[in-house]
This record gives sequence, C-alpha cells and structure tokens, in this order.
Amino acid sequence: MSDNLIAVEVAYATASQQLVLPVTVPEASTIASVIAASGICSRFPELNDKALTVGIFARICELTQTVNPGDRVEIYRPLPQDPKEARRQRAVKK
Repeated sequence: MSDNLIAVEVAYATASQQLVLPVTVPEASTIASVIAASGICSRFPELNDKALTVGIFARICELTQTVNPGDRVEIYRPLPQDPKEARRQRAVKK
C-alpha cells in the first residue's frame, strides 16, 4: 500500500439513527479495510454477525473494491419485507 492517505466516509443508518464517520486511510484501501478502520462494527454489533451489503454513493460494490478520495462507503440493512410481496398483500386487503 502507498503511504499517501485519503479521506473517505462510512455511513450506516438504523430505524432510529444515522451515523456518518470520517475516516483517513491509505491510498488503495478496500471497502472492507475502510469499514474496519472506522470502528463502526463496534458501535453496531449486529454488523459483525452477517455478510455486509455495501456500496459507494448508492452503487452496490464488493468488499474488495478500492476506494477513492471523497468516497462515501454505505452499509445497507436488509429490507424488512420484499417490496413486491408487500404490494401484493396491500392489494389483497383492498
């Protein structure tokens, strides 16, 4: 890795709160290393128990993708219900 440092952000939201953490990491860092450097998993222990779905500025990415200066790494929660199934259930009620 290079000695040059870059600034990125890590974002995660629950139903009750949103957290965006600024992180400085070496150039050519991966999303996984940025998340580890942020310490966000210690604040949200539920993130340690599952495979993470992540993205950069709303574009789904692999944990192995490298980040660029200014990127916002977003950690996504699973949907509580499939949107198509929710629509079907609402239609049946009507």
